[in-house]
Amino acid sequence: MQAASAQVERWRIPSSALWPFLLIAFGWAWGLIALFVFLPDQMTRWFGSLTGHHPLFILAVYAPAIAAIVVIGYHVGWSGLRSYLSRVLLWRCPPAWVAFIVLGMPLLFYAGAAVKGNLFLDPFPFEGLAPMLGALALTLVIGPVEELGWRGLALPLLQRRLAPLWAGLLLGLVWSVWHFPAFLLSGTPQGAWSFMPFLIGSTAISVIVTPLFNASRGSILLPALIHFQANNPLWPDAQPYDTYFFVAAAFVVVWLNRQTMLTRQGAVMIVVPATDDEATQVPPRLPSNATHSEEKKWDS
Repeated sequence: MQAASAQVERWRIPSSALWPFLLIAFGWAWGLIALFVFLPDQMTRWFGSLTGHHPLFILAVYAPAIAAIVVIGYHVGWSGLRSYLSRVLLWRCPPAWVAFIVLGMPLLFYAGAAVKGNLFLDPFPFEGLAPMLGALALTLVIGPVEELGWRGLALPLLQRRLAPLWAGLLLGLVWSVWHFPAFLLSGTPQGAWSFMPFLIGSTAISVIVTPLFNASRGSILLPALIHFQANNPLWPDAQPYDTYFFVAAAFVVVWLNRQTMLTRQGAVMIVVPATDDEATQVPPRLPSNATHSEEKKWDS
């Protein structure tokens, strides 16, 4: 019985933690945006017009990260949070993934712009080095922070039940729908986009990120870098044609990683690993004589 308890203790974040995470992530972000949708005059008078750089918009974007920290902190406390946040420092991955992050992502945008016909027509978006560096820094600390929640918590929990391909697809759909309220406001970046191409493209990116996440043993840093590249203000406006190239890239990535994308073997399933090897272990099956409290503690 002690062995069963020790086995369960290693999986300190139960699978059921996905539900409070989603409740907080959606409630926090959608609640803030809803105030500007349904009370536009009052909110604008009190806080100013909502833009992509507005503090309240950034606070809404941080909702998945806040939700993950709240949920993980509830289950494992400060020491567990530190172990979880150490995954931000994981950077090792196969060289092909480094090439995709650095070169592949911008090439997809440039290919989309070439099809759209504005590859050489749009002017460079910045007039000097300082504005460019400021925009890059702001991009780095807004959207990529979401990955503390989406890939930091949600993906490992989903991979306990689903093969990586299906977990990545499902998370991509959830991730896309979470952005939907921003499309209702003219001042946000999403306000000028169409939602369906965004949903398809974001889901494709989620699928692409999944094998990278598993190959890096649960790195939060590397998905955050892909998120940064997806939002990088240096790349040309390629909507909606970039979506086609991201979908094509997703098919190629799934094909190249088909042996690991269709099985949970090797998938990262632990949110707060005690060791590097533990992150990819399959959830333990409790013995038949496990107590109700042990089953509830695992709650898978």
